[in-house]
Amino acid sequence: MEQEKNQKTEVEELKKKGDESKDSSSPVDISRDISRELEECQKLKDEYLTGWQRERADFLNYKKGELERVGEILKYADVGLVLKVLPILDNFEIAEKKLAENLKVDELRSSSPFADARVNDENIKGLLQIKNQILDFLKNQGVEEIKSLGEKFNPNFQEIVEIVETKDKESGVVIEEIQKGYKIHGRLLRPAKVKVAK
Repeated sequence: MEQEKNQKTEVEELKKKGDESKDSSSPVDISRDISRELEECQKLKDEYLTGWQRERADFLNYKKGELERVGEILKYADVGLVLKVLPILDNFEIAEKKLAENLKVDELRSSSPFADARVNDENIKGLLQIKNQILDFLKNQGVEEIKSLGEKFNPNFQEIVEIVETKDKESGVVIEEIQKGYKIHGRLLRPAKVKVAK
């Protein structure tokens, strides 16, 4: 009961204050107060809206930049695997050179080169097919060979192993490629190791 009395008393006091404020202010004053409050609310709304739009634009820019960074990371994620495959490809290149040399020597030595030629021919085709599959795999990963032989030496993509004095070639031209170089998506993966004319 006591609580009900306290609540009634509070309500009556609030009514009296409301009645007093009504009596003391004219309708013009009330209109000005409402206009001022409305202007303040409008300013706050505009400020909040502008801030929200700015933050949204910042977030969208951040999101776009982050997607680009993730794309770059994914683009070069296979570099470790590709670097492990390159020595295998190098060995296929060496084997291909040696096989070609051995076949020429065997053909000169044997009286009938056609007897073993079919067996050797099938083995060589198989090895070359594997090499081509590795080259296709690397190409799909964005790997491309650096052309060196006969080109002017480029320190950005080539590494000099030896400088050879020769009168046949212009100075600074690559005369032999010891190990092929590769780029991945335009970036250097492994420099070519070359011999250069002096």
